[in-house]
Amino acid sequence: MEHQELWFTALLNYLLAAPVVGLLELFGYHPVDPSHPISNHLAMQIVVALIIMGLFGWLRSRLSVDRPGKVQQMLEMATDVLSSQSEEIVGHDGPRFLPLVFTLGMFIFLCNMLGIIPGFETPTDQVVVTAGCALVAFVYYNYQGLRHHGFFRYMRTFMGPVWPLAPLMFVIEIVSHLARLLSLSVRLFANMTAGHNITLIFVGMVPLGAPILFEGLHIFVGTLQAYIFVLLTMVYLAGAVSEEH
Repeated sequence: MEHQELWFTALLNYLLAAPVVGLLELFGYHPVDPSHPISNHLAMQIVVALIIMGLFGWLRSRLSVDRPGKVQQMLEMATDVLSSQSEEIVGHDGPRFLPLVFTLGMFIFLCNMLGIIPGFETPTDQVVVTAGCALVAFVYYNYQGLRHHGFFRYMRTFMGPVWPLAPLMFVIEIVSHLARLLSLSVRLFANMTAGHNITLIFVGMVPLGAPILFEGLHIFVGTLQAYIFVLLTMVYLAGAVSEEH
């Protein structure tokens, strides 16, 4: 089974990489291993992106106010929960940040769940993937802060209320914001890696019954980690666009 899964992943890698590598070759990129042109976690991220685009493309043609389908109802429930959370955390303007926050949360959730399917891998058990998601959140909330306050007013929020301590506070705040990148990426990476390794260990020890139990645990942890990531992004957004009182 393991050899079949490796073969399937390698084939998927090659098929998905063909248009990407073809584009990069125009800029002088040539893969070292032509049979394995991109990493597996990059191929898995492409799969997740295709799933999201396909899902919403399919759902768009079936949207109904009178008779919504089960998928539409589930997504509406998710957006309602996140919308109410954003209003509580960010304020009345919270729902306007929902498109990116919801998309980021869905991407992370599907990445967390992808490893459950035989032949696929969980891309979020690679720190470069979680660091990329954290970087998107980091750039987005700082961009919204700059857009809301303007450059000088936003920089002023890094200096604290006491002017003599402003240089020290500025350095502390910069370090604190950079630490958020580390916190977001390492938390997600560590939890998904630990869950994957624990599942492999117990499946090897108790092959009957253990897979179902630990796959259920994997679903719970993956859902929880995606929610925590989204929640922390909202908290950072609230700090970036808040007004001083």
